[in-house]
Amino acid sequence: MKKFKFTKMNGLGNDFVILDYNEYKKADMPANKLAAKLCNRNFSIGADGLIIVNPNSDKADISWIFYNSDGSVAQMCGNGMRCFARYVYDNKIIDKKEFSVETKAGIIVPKIISENEVCVNMGIPILEPSEIPCKTKTNLNIPYTIDNKEFLLNIVSMGNPHCVIFVEKDSKELALKYGSIIENDKLFPEKTNVEFVEILSKNEVIINVWERGCGITLACGTGTCATAVAGILNGYLNNCVKANLPGGVLKIEWSGSSADIKHSVFMTGRADYSFTGEVVI
Repeated sequence: MKKFKFTKMNGLGNDFVILDYNEYKKADMPANKLAAKLCNRNFSIGADGLIIVNPNSDKADISWIFYNSDGSVAQMCGNGMRCFARYVYDNKIIDKKEFSVETKAGIIVPKIISENEVCVNMGIPILEPSEIPCKTKTNLNIPYTIDNKEFLLNIVSMGNPHCVIFVEKDSKELALKYGSIIENDKLFPEKTNVEFVEILSKNEVIINVWERGCGITLACGTGTCATAVAGILNGYLNNCVKANLPGGVLKIEWSGSSADIKHSVFMTGRADYSFTGEVVI
């Protein structure tokens, strides 16, 4: 029997188990298996993902280890990054409000804005199909038919792959019905996250997300960033977007365009504590 401490946090309801590295070592279990165990909502803490704080990095101020709830690796997670940033700052693991984090998607820079709000420089979006990766010749408005319905796929990577689909209505129902099918389509060698998006105005959208390795989630930071990028490139959205997700609101800013994509995406939103405790495995 092994016992160790954990913290549960959430970014707009997208929830995570966070472990200090020393607590993680007490588990004496491979991180992927530990993630699947701890994230199980019926038999353990329950979460969309596991975040392990790694204070050592040769490339940045700090590093993290991140796994989805099914034990699969996630290169990046926007909501998780906001929670991670607040956790390491509040626990004095990092002593500055803006710092760099080494992730599998590269170096990410979060900034503590207030007690509950964090802004994250999510980096430059990836639009080249081979780098996303996806087996398509372009990344925008790709016809895709399922159940005699035709959608247009917009594929963007924010360090992890996203398939953004703009619809007129029923984004929640469509995400529930088709999210898993599209996630596992052969077009996506590493699977994909799927966003169904309703446009309210040039500055506001509603997003429902089927997250790779998790299923329906209340929010997805990287997916919201990918949505804003796809909307701006298509001319649907302005450069500052309010995104309404089931768990709350994110603000996305991207000054890029189809003529110049080399601009970072900035995401601002809440990061909240849920509870702390000890778990026995």
